[in-house]
Amino acid sequence: MKVKYIVYSLLVVGVGVLIAYRIKSNAEIGKSGNSGPNISTVSGTILKPSKFEDNISISGTLEANEQIDIRSEVSGIVESINFKEGSQVSEGQILFKVNDIELQAQLSKALTAKKLASENERRAKLLLEKQAISQEEYDIASADYQSANAESELISAQLSKTNVRAPFSGTIGLRSISKGTYVTPTTVVAKLVNTDNLKITFSVPEKYASQIQVGTEMTFTTSDSKENHKATIYAIDPEVDIATRTLRVRAITGNKDHSLYPGAYTNVNLPLETAEDAILVPTESLIPVQNGKRIYIVENGKAKEIDVEIGSRTGSSVRVISGLKPGDTIITYGVMALQNGMPIRVNLE
Repeated sequence: MKVKYIVYSLLVVGVGVLIAYRIKSNAEIGKSGNSGPNISTVSGTILKPSKFEDNISISGTLEANEQIDIRSEVSGIVESINFKEGSQVSEGQILFKVNDIELQAQLSKALTAKKLASENERRAKLLLEKQAISQEEYDIASADYQSANAESELISAQLSKTNVRAPFSGTIGLRSISKGTYVTPTTVVAKLVNTDNLKITFSVPEKYASQIQVGTEMTFTTSDSKENHKATIYAIDPEVDIATRTLRVRAITGNKDHSLYPGAYTNVNLPLETAEDAILVPTESLIPVQNGKRIYIVENGKAKEIDVEIGSRTGSSVRVISGLKPGDTIITYGVMALQNGMPIRVNLE
């Protein structure tokens, strides 16, 4: 029995020693763990002002500087065609002629009537001076003469329209008539286009409307070439389109070599603003929040969150309008794990 008590006593003492040892070990581990703060390592960069060109890319369409459908103002048979399809024509050049035999006959008749009316008016005037006729009779003779004169002038004007001329210099397209075709004012003979200069029409989103100015130079490319062409804005619509919320703008470009074609698609690169001391930050440094964007900077070895206002974007950067200044150190990598006031160690990029 005595031996049994001794064994139990030794077991109790052993368990007590083991518990005391574990308590002491845990205390030392806790003390060691609380010996200093848990510091995160992040990447950052120091902000420097840089030049920033704010451009937008917009699709547009090339249009001829001047273009019309060639038609005859009088009806008749086409007597001759004096242009070659696809050729250059000059302003005032006769393009085709409509048969004028009937109009010539009408003019001859009108001139004869005019001559007779003129003679009657002359005789009536002499008789009026001798008081052989009344003023009313003379007025009738005078009115007949004026009417005959107007009739002859009208027919002469119609006769001149049988020679259809080019209203401006340009390239004439494919014709839709042949010699002997009967044409009317509704018949489209060909299209005349001036392509020495071309217009570019495009629409700018409403929010950029105040930044568009007449005289602004821009560049554009076409779908069949990557060559940059220059153009200058010369006209802006006076109102925003309510349906699309865009503002129509028109620019002009030279095309002396005729390498550009009306109707072609263009990709317009329109400059809006150039800032010499802009603040640019990497896209990944920004944190989206409910009312905008937030960014972390380093202040006294700790992370500090700052609300910022951003502007335009580039491929990898965003312009910050307010909230930051040159010399600030921003955190660019590891931002999602940060909290305001957290101690950090920064590796500068």
